Amino acid sequence: MKPINLNEKHTLFSKQWHPHQIATVDDMQVILAKIQGEFVWHVHENEDELFQVLKGTHYMQFRDRTEVVNEGEIIVVPKGVEHNPMTKNGEEVHLLLFEKQNTAHTGDVKHEMTQSHYPKI
Repeated sequence: MKPINLNEKHTLFSKQWHPHQIATVDDMQVILAKIQGEFVWHVHENEDELFQVLKGTHYMQFRDRTEVVNEGEIIVVPKGVEHNPMTKNGEEVHLLLFEKQNTAHTGDVKHEMTQSHYPKI
């Protein structure tokens, strides 16, 4: 039960699209990630995801639109909604995510960017 400094934790890794777990809350995990460019279209059939932008501008693509999520804002992707996170113009974006511990990184999609293990930092 100690404070967690998100800026300090972000300095502990550099790999993009590779989530790192910093805490758990009941059956939820709190994750930090750095992203740049475009990810993978995927869906989580049984889990919601919350994304908070700590640094930069995040673009959450949905099949019918793209939502711009600015620094200091959150977006919740409900279970069953296909989505694809991305950034623009080479910007690296820092995210804080909340999701169930059993949430698969890219849902049922298997891709070279898919991570099956989130290091704890």
